Amino acid sequence: MPATRQTVVLVPGLLCDQDIWAHQSEALSRDHRVITPGFMDYPSIEAMAEAILDRAPAAFSLAGHSMGGRVALEIARRAPERVTRLALLDTGYHAARAGEAEGRAALVKLARDDGMAALARRWLPPMVAAGRAGDQVLMARLSAMVERADPTLFARQVEALLARPAAYRHLASIACPTACIVGRLDTWSPPAQHEEMVAAIPNAYLAVIEGAGHMSPVEAPEAVTEALRQWVQTSALDGALRQVS
Repeated sequence: MPATRQTVVLVPGLLCDQDIWAHQSEALSRDHRVITPGFMDYPSIEAMAEAILDRAPAAFSLAGHSMGGRVALEIARRAPERVTRLALLDTGYHAARAGEAEGRAALVKLARDDGMAALARRWLPPMVAAGRAGDQVLMARLSAMVERADPTLFARQVEALLARPAAYRHLASIACPTACIVGRLDTWSPPAQHEEMVAAIPNAYLAVIEGAGHMSPVEAPEAVTEALRQWVQTSALDGALRQVS
């Protein structure tokens, strides 16, 4: 048991609930208090950040996956004195790109017209590593998570993502130790994007999860858990010196 029991907040991404962090939450809970929100049902990244801050203690370690990484960046911008360390998993920092709104609108329409199961069949395969879409156990678990949401929640999250803050403006101001963790085979938020974040954030380092795509916490749960175990032990003195791959 560590001398100081930390609070670790694990923020889920688009159409994800606590199950995306199940392995990591169970493992980290042995030594720390872990807070894992469910579906982030708010109309903006800013509102999601405020909801987390309202629930979190005065100081905490913060990890966010995918959309949750963008929420984590907004929390770090709003309350830097409260975030003791930051982990950004399979995420990004750019504003909405050309054509993104149209692509996301088509998925919202599919969810409304044909249901969440149809959305899961369309949306999930590109989210996992090449070849993992045929893994029936993995895809059934991810599909069940998507189907626990509904089209209204999905539309609200898409609205929030399309209006996301320009996080790139604030990366250089992040002062806490920061881990950028990414699946080697993530084509949605690729390793190169995380390398850019590491270059822009002082005291940041990169951890690459082999064999995983965008859903790395469930595609390679043991490896992601180990990366987070190392991260939660990182101090302000050694964070910038570590490169994990």
